[in-house]
Amino acid sequence: MRILFRQLVLCLLWLWLPFAQAADSGWLRSADNDHASVRLRAAPQQNGETRVLLDVALEKGWKTYWRSPGEGGIAPAIKWQTPLEMDWRWPAPQRFDVAGISTQGYHGNVTFPITLHGTMPDKLTGVLTLSTCSNVCILTDYPFTLDLNAPADNNFSYDFTRAMGTLPLKDGLTSELTAGYSNGKLMVSATREAGWQQPELFIDTFPDTDFGKPSYKIDGATLTATLPVSDGWGETAPDLRGKTLSLLLSDGGQAQESQVTVGQAIDSPQAFSLWWVLLMALAGGLILNVMPCVLPVLAMKLGSVVQLQSADRRRVRQQFIASAVGIITSFLALALMMTLLRLSNQALGWGIQFQNPWFIGGMTLVMVLFGASLLGLFEFRLSSGASTFLATRGGNGLAGHFWQGALATLLATPCTAPFLGTAVSVALVAPLPLLWGLFFVMGIGMSLPWLLIAIWPGLALRLPRPGRWMNTVKVALGLMMLGSALWLGSLLAVHVGQTLTFALISLVTVLMLAATFWRFGRRAGALSALLAVALLATAFQLMRPQSNGLTADRVNWQPLSEQAIAAALAENKRVFVDVTADWCVTCKANKYNVLLREEVQQALTAPDIVALRGDWTQPSDTISQFLRARNSVAVPFNQIYGPGMKQGQIQPPLLSRDHVLQTLDKAKGQ
Repeated sequence: MRILFRQLVLCLLWLWLPFAQAADSGWLRSADNDHASVRLRAAPQQNGETRVLLDVALEKGWKTYWRSPGEGGIAPAIKWQTPLEMDWRWPAPQRFDVAGISTQGYHGNVTFPITLHGTMPDKLTGVLTLSTCSNVCILTDYPFTLDLNAPADNNFSYDFTRAMGTLPLKDGLTSELTAGYSNGKLMVSATREAGWQQPELFIDTFPDTDFGKPSYKIDGATLTATLPVSDGWGETAPDLRGKTLSLLLSDGGQAQESQVTVGQAIDSPQAFSLWWVLLMALAGGLILNVMPCVLPVLAMKLGSVVQLQSADRRRVRQQFIASAVGIITSFLALALMMTLLRLSNQALGWGIQFQNPWFIGGMTLVMVLFGASLLGLFEFRLSSGASTFLATRGGNGLAGHFWQGALATLLATPCTAPFLGTAVSVALVAPLPLLWGLFFVMGIGMSLPWLLIAIWPGLALRLPRPGRWMNTVKVALGLMMLGSALWLGSLLAVHVGQTLTFALISLVTVLMLAATFWRFGRRAGALSALLAVALLATAFQLMRPQSNGLTADRVNWQPLSEQAIAAALAENKRVFVDVTADWCVTCKANKYNVLLREEVQQALTAPDIVALRGDWTQPSDTISQFLRARNSVAVPFNQIYGPGMKQGQIQPPLLSRDHVLQTLDKAKGQ
């Protein structure tokens, strides 16, 4: 009887053990590889999902690989006997460098949580292929079978939850993330408010593309990682611009997995010929003199010429040299501002001083005073001592000509002239001595017309003799100054609100109107009143969010982001990017001369067009990062993407209707 009982117990144990362990493969080893052990476990199907755990145990000195192994190795893979839909999740890896080859993977023990979707067979049968490496590499197959009808291990849920806790998060590590590609190098820039300690970057590979070991540069809260890129044979890699990059960043035990669209990286200054950059800086400064945003500059030049009719050549030369010195000094002041911003890890950009309401208010006040003085409402009078000081220092009012040049530069900065954008982009990422040198050359370029008159004063002395016509010119110049002041003042609406801005403009208008009545009488005052009404109506129109009538914008503009571009390209749509600012006069010219034209409006409202707009009127780190990723630090900025133009094509600063329409058509592809 006792023997029969023992046999019965043994039979029950024999029947029970497979059910208890059938959902667990147990630790599997191979006769050809005694350096690794693997184990697969599964839980019964719930809500159409089956959870599986893959445990890998490696001996000391051995490693296996991440989903993208790097420059060598093979990622673990499972080949199911029955094709299954599988989500294989990967913990944050480590980097291994051996003999100049950089790989990404794991050592010690690692657990991969896997989720299977759909209806499962009773038994999961497959082969796990695992590559393990030390001084040599071994590729091993592990056949296995899991019986899903068996009850799960009591510890499975805990182990699966713990394994999920080792996975990288979707956010929380970085606040800003951009990527750019240029000349065989991928640059990834990430901002972390808490700073960086020991960052690691891991990249998912593209077909026929290899990423080398990244080098890191930490500047405050910003991390810049640079990776060499090749085609796997050590030759030129394919162009990565416009492609979506999957990457993983880790630091201090925290990891984040992200996707980012690769843009145009800012090349280092050494990537350009120094003489070519200097030539672009010179040409860019010169072209500023004829850009549409420099109307006040032209007015001040004309005003200076009018005041020089009775002067001799020596005085002409002195006054125009003083103006040129003012321009160059102002450019050097901008270089100083950019230097301070860089040292304090702030955003850099051409014309960003117009994002400051105090600067806008101060410039508006200066323009009003200049305009009122030209209209004869008041005069700047110096004390006898100051007049004597200036007279004995070589010229009457040289300080005034100096400040005219300085003011001209500040008013010209909202524009991005051809060549200037590239020169400024190089300057803002160059070593500080080169930054100062390029800004100095820009100042020389803008002051060239002034210097030419200083060299040949006869050019200024050939104008008509002084007469009553000078009063008419002064009035015209004064009105031009007031028009510029009105435009500058309207920019305050973004910062202090439309109501307060309109009230301030109205107050200044009333004060100037009263001064006109007091100085010139009722007749001039009545004409000025009509002009004041026109100015206030113009101010009201400038501050409206959108214009009506023939200039109505029918385009459904969406917020600008790298994700929006990637999503549109994934749907085979075309993308039109417009980065603008209220203080950018060239942006306004592009808007009214091109973007609001009927043909362009029809093109941008097509069903396959996604229109994205970024507003840089006020400081925006997102837009600053977007521009820097495309080798630009100024507005206007326009770019077009599409199925036939996935890398994107940057448009010239001054848009052309025909060029925009042709580029949009090319972006369709086949």
